[in-house]
Amino acid sequence: MAANQTWAVDFIHDSLISGCHFRAFAVLDQWSRESLAIEVDLSLTGERVTRVLERLRTTRGLQLVIQADSGPELRGRVLDQWAYEHGVRLQFIEPGKPIQNAFIESFNSRLRDECLNAHWFVTVTEAQLTIEDWRDDYNTQHPHGSLGRRTPTEFASTWKEDSPVLMS
Repeated sequence: MAANQTWAVDFIHDSLISGCHFRAFAVLDQWSRESLAIEVDLSLTGERVTRVLERLRTTRGLQLVIQADSGPELRGRVLDQWAYEHGVRLQFIEPGKPIQNAFIESFNSRLRDECLNAHWFVTVTEAQLTIEDWRDDYNTQHPHGSLGRRTPTEFASTWKEDSPVLMS
C-alpha cells in the first residue's frame, strides 16, 4: 500500500571472467519496485547484509517487514538482532517456494538477463560499477506495466511527496 512497508531481499550469484565467483545482495521495495541496493562482493556475510540495511534505514526510513528466503546470512543472529532493535519483522518464505518472494525473483531474473548475462566482468570493482549503473537505469529508465507505465522512481516520487517517512 505504500513504500517502505515490505522490502524483499535475495542473493544472486555470478562469476568473473577468471572463474572466481561473486555474490550480489539485492533489496527491492515491493510497493514501488524500486531497487534500493545491490551489494556486490566475493563474500557477503550477515554483518554486511545488516550494514546495507542500516544504510538504507538511515537514508530512506524504516521498513516494517523484510521478506527473504532462509539463507544462512538472513537467518543468522546478526540480522535477527538488527531487526529486533529496529522493530522490523523478518518474514521467511517456505523452503523451495520462491514464488512466495515473487517480486525479488522477478527482479533477479531481469538483473540476470539484462546485466549479468550481458557482461563479462574482469574485476569485482567492474562488476560493482556495472551493476550499480544497471540498477540506476532500472529505477529511472524502465517503465513497469504494474506501475501505470511509470518507472519505479517516478512511481515512488508520488508517494514521497505526500507521505511521511519513519526514521528511527
